[in-house]
Amino acid sequence: MSQAEARHILVKTEEACIAIKTEIEGGLDFAEAAAEHSSCPSGSSGGALGSFGPGQMVKEFDDVVFTEEIGKVHGPVKTQFGFHLIEITSRT
Repeated sequence: MSQAEARHILVKTEEACIAIKTEIEGGLDFAEAAAEHSSCPSGSSGGALGSFGPGQMVKEFDDVVFTEEIGKVHGPVKTQFGFHLIEITSRT
């Protein structure tokens, strides 16, 4: 079974998500952005979610993590929780 590791930043609005992504693309460290902006408890650990398999996260999240490019910041990704920026750190 596939496994992935990812980190994310969760915010309430698409606009905030886009603004944070722009900051990261401009050189802001993803972990620092997560600690400062994410409303998810994982923000305190740089947005790290650990290792998980397909079906352990909501579908919209899984669709990105198990198909998109590793090491790139993806998003905004809308889920029932808000808007995410997702960085896939590894996948097997």
